[in-house]
Amino acid sequence: MSTIDTTSPEIAAGERFDRAPVDRVDAVGAVGQGRVGALIAALTSADHKVVGGLFVGASTLVLLATAAVGALLGAARIDGDGDLLDAGALPQLFAAHRVSLVFGVLAPLLLGVAVAVVPLQVGARALAFPRVAAFGFWAWASGLVLVVIALCNNGGPGGGDADMVDLFLAAHGLVVIGLAAAAGSVAATVLTTRAPGLRLRRLPLFTWSAMVASIGLLLMLPVLLGVLIYLFVDHRNARAAFGGNVGVGSWIAFAYTQPATYLFAVPAFGLFAELVPVTFRRRMPLRGVVYAGLTLIAVAALSAVTQQPDHAVPWAGSGLDLHGLGDKIGDLVVYALFTLLPLLGVLVVLGVAAFAAKPSGDGVRPSVTAPFVFAFFGVGMVIVGMLGGALTPITDLGLRGTVFEEGALVYVAYGTALAGLGAVVWWAPKVLGRRVPERPALGLAGLGLVATILATLPYYAA
Repeated sequence: MSTIDTTSPEIAAGERFDRAPVDRVDAVGAVGQGRVGALIAALTSADHKVVGGLFVGASTLVLLATAAVGALLGAARIDGDGDLLDAGALPQLFAAHRVSLVFGVLAPLLLGVAVAVVPLQVGARALAFPRVAAFGFWAWASGLVLVVIALCNNGGPGGGDADMVDLFLAAHGLVVIGLAAAAGSVAATVLTTRAPGLRLRRLPLFTWSAMVASIGLLLMLPVLLGVLIYLFVDHRNARAAFGGNVGVGSWIAFAYTQPATYLFAVPAFGLFAELVPVTFRRRMPLRGVVYAGLTLIAVAALSAVTQQPDHAVPWAGSGLDLHGLGDKIGDLVVYALFTLLPLLGVLVVLGVAAFAAKPSGDGVRPSVTAPFVFAFFGVGMVIVGMLGGALTPITDLGLRGTVFEEGALVYVAYGTALAGLGAVVWWAPKVLGRRVPERPALGLAGLGLVATILATLPYYAA
């Protein structure tokens, strides 16, 4: 019996030829399995950088979709014949635009940044309750998808399909639960897992703003959840107490209007205050005053806690006489507490920032970076929205219920989004391990400012 010499070059080459395709297939399969495994690991991770990145990435996608819906609605307003969109679809499109702005972009974007960054700033190894934060993202994301499905099928405020209205209310509650879970994790991280020696009065300004905003959300969101539960139970049964599908919008309006929406923008001002000393290369003076200013902005949460979307100043036709003076003073006090006090907080933060940026004659030149430009533009747009929100309750101006009120919301939302993108650029080296190129980021900041003005200024001009 003859034997085969396996050391023969021809045989060895043949074996290599026969095995090579199998080896390549195995390698490709291993790479594919590795990528799938990495994706599954990322989607199920409780790491604060991953969870925060999921919040930021998903809310950025929602921002793009919301901008497209807003452009479509703007084109429908310009269209005089009304042929561009079906009149029956307009209420649901408006509801989708507002829900996406507030709970798809405004609330989760900077909350996601806080989830990723706050543990790094306080010296913690991880978030407090990391699984709760991960659950918060998936609850928010799945709830938002269900909200969109309900709105696309004639659900939501004023919707004609009863089952879809029920789905909208239940899904909206899931969105609220998810955001509350993430906010609770951020607040607990700041309060309980700080590095030894890091007292609250020494916190970084962004972390302080994230903590204040998270506590405000924990006060506001349970109120909204309770209202949604009441609406759901009533709509599933008698529909006698809250006006059925028609009353849904009015009962949850307090969470979608100014000044409650200012609460979501508090971390934008914290980011701006943190970047000012870095940009102008000097220590931030009066840090305690800045803490107080950021906290005053968060007073806007009281508007949602008390379910008061309308702090009107109804002085129309009364002139300067003393008739009903007590009522006038009462209206003014409530208006000042809920609407003007957050503006006072903004003025405090800007005043200290201007003092820090004042030229000192020491020859040190400021270093303006893309994150600061993003934050500066974003805060500026938010302030324009807050000024519009301060004018809206004045009855004599007749702005309540007009597109001007919607414009104030869009200014606040898009301004917060600009600041959120600046936060991503600023902390990308620590969170992502890579630096965002400066020139493209500056161009994106300028483009974002122009897009925000084009999307919002027509509301004010109209």
